[in-house]
Amino acid sequence: MTLPPNLQSQLEDLELYPDRADRIEALIAIGEEFRNPNRTEFPREESCRVPGCESEAFVGWNAAGELAIAIDNPQGISAMAMAQILLQGVRGATVEQVRAIPDDIIYTIFGRELSMGKSMGLTGMVRMVKQEFAKTA
Repeated sequence: MTLPPNLQSQLEDLELYPDRADRIEALIAIGEEFRNPNRTEFPREESCRVPGCESEAFVGWNAAGELAIAIDNPQGISAMAMAQILLQGVRGATVEQVRAIPDDIIYTIFGRELSMGKSMGLTGMVRMVKQEFAKTA
């Protein structure tokens, strides 16, 4: 299986930042691009809550039938960066391509220095995106 083309492109772009400090700056910039849907656009239902995510993340489908991710902690820049990467990365992807995303892709993106809490939350977000796509199959 191959990754969604948009996600693969983003991973290739991040490879241009082998220096950890530069990569962090790039990820912060990606997180700043994230547009958090308001509660009218995407209600925060308990069934959509990402388990273990310290940034109060929610994953599901909005009223327009588009994948939506909400991050309710304004300090959750890692979660916002991951949400932005996933939203862009799965755009136009097939269910099979989304299923091929490894749960540990967070380490490819952020490195192995993540805290256990962040690792669990970001991995949970990846899993929920995959689960939501699986529902459309």
